[in-house]
Amino acid sequence: MSQATETRTTDDGTIASVSGPVVVATGLGARMNDVVYVGDEGLMGEVIEIEGDRTTIQVYEETSGISPGQPVENTGEPLSVDLGPGMLYSIYDGVQRPLDVLEDRMGAFLDRGVDAPGIDLDEEWEFTPTVEVGDELEAGDVVGTVPETESIEHRVMVPPDYEGGEVTNVEEGSFSVTDSIVELDSGEEVTMHQEWPVRETRPTVDKQTPTTPLVTGQRVQDGLFPLAKGGTAAIPGPFGSGKTVTQQSLAKFADADIVIYIGCGERGNEMTEVIDDFPDLEDPNTGKPLMSRTCLIANTSNMPVAARESCVYTGITIAEYYRDMGYDVALMADSTSRWAEAMREISSRLEEMPGEEGYPAYLAARLSAFYERAGYFENINGTEGSISAVGAVSPPGGDFSEPVTQNTLRIVKTFWALDSDLAERRHFPAIDWNESYSLYRDQLDPWFEENVAADWPETRQWVINTLDEEAELQEIVQLVGEDALPDDQQLTLDVARYLREAFLQQNALNPTDAYSSPEKTYRMMEAIQTYSEEAFDALEAGVPVEEITSIDAAPRLNRIGTTEEYGEFIENIESDIQDQLREKY
Repeated sequence: MSQATETRTTDDGTIASVSGPVVVATGLGARMNDVVYVGDEGLMGEVIEIEGDRTTIQVYEETSGISPGQPVENTGEPLSVDLGPGMLYSIYDGVQRPLDVLEDRMGAFLDRGVDAPGIDLDEEWEFTPTVEVGDELEAGDVVGTVPETESIEHRVMVPPDYEGGEVTNVEEGSFSVTDSIVELDSGEEVTMHQEWPVRETRPTVDKQTPTTPLVTGQRVQDGLFPLAKGGTAAIPGPFGSGKTVTQQSLAKFADADIVIYIGCGERGNEMTEVIDDFPDLEDPNTGKPLMSRTCLIANTSNMPVAARESCVYTGITIAEYYRDMGYDVALMADSTSRWAEAMREISSRLEEMPGEEGYPAYLAARLSAFYERAGYFENINGTEGSISAVGAVSPPGGDFSEPVTQNTLRIVKTFWALDSDLAERRHFPAIDWNESYSLYRDQLDPWFEENVAADWPETRQWVINTLDEEAELQEIVQLVGEDALPDDQQLTLDVARYLREAFLQQNALNPTDAYSSPEKTYRMMEAIQTYSEEAFDALEAGVPVEEITSIDAAPRLNRIGTTEEYGEFIENIESDIQDQLREKY
């Protein structure tokens, strides 16, 4: 929210009509996106349409009992989030009400009309300044640090909409987030607390081309379809194919500094699993609790639909705040389909002209505006930070031709398509390598060449070509059977089987196999390629394909993923494969 003061008309009004979460008020002096409090219970809402004297409001709570004639109070301010120390470890609803704080106040069942600040305004934090009296500051500059959690140093910044100026006073010690810690000659005072409208993008200097991968620890993603830090990705898939589990794995293992996990309209039991598991999980990068770098936003399917529409904006605004500190943020939205369904319901209540399958005509614009806020940025304070946005999509019946999936496909640059057939065969992660793609490969290859292996792109391309050839051969196998294929094609199927079973599959329940470093991912590709090259050399020398595929060294490829000291293990496999095949000719 802008720190500057301005004169605004904030006349209160009265309710004229109620239609589910949509309320129409008259006599309300409000502007678009203003927050209002509706009815005698003061239910939070947001202005979404103004026509003459009639103001349409979407209410973020259940509206039963609300009736015409009840008052509507206008705050004169847009829907904003509280930003400052204390957001990590927190669990919010879609409008940043802290659920753990409200539970302590009134139990598991929340009353309507209750509210609490997004961060504790009274808790004191140890502030260490990084500026001195006489320093010139501009908007966005870091003035000091706070140890927010065991893992994250919170960098206190001059709000983006301040004029800046020369420091006339600076404090050090324990302060609440509302205490003044830095004073400027312009009369502005800097605190550890900021507010920012969720529908307004925080300012940056430049959006750059990302060149560093977001390492996920999943071989099919890092090896074949990588995502850049600052990139966008979609995970579409039917019910039961593993969208939520895939996003939870990303949240656990991705090498991001901060994780924002948005449960948008998903089942409550899935969000409960996240809330129960994350506090007990160890961050593989730091050894600290995973929640020490995580903020959860829980807006499940049994919560008011209107708040679901705003929860992704709440999440992306918090992500932008940490990005401004110079951190790499990974944002998981599960799922954007439920968000789109909320937009569809609100749109129908407004009697707007529907688009395809009843979704509003502005569906594509809203999706693109959300993903556009991701990226690798040069911040206004000179630091660089990124937001990587990963959105799950839940197409009805697994139909990827439906509007949400298709509009998302036009926006994101990484597509991890989940396949229910793979899930039924217990192949996890159930990412279909024939349907998935990444448009970040070329710009990320230099990083892999420099940090992992010089021939990373060639090795990855060999894997993709082998899997593509297998897909074509499987169509023939279904007609005539594998035995009718030439020997070289039978051997290709055998190599592809090891790629599928040893490389593409990962056991999330095995602590060694749950996370695969880029080095391990490369060594596994290389090991299977070694088997392929030696096998085809033996075939050309006249060794029958049955003897090649029956060597006892090859099945050990399946155990690489679960082997902790994989380096020596792979070297022994490669040596044994060479010895066993070469002695046959």
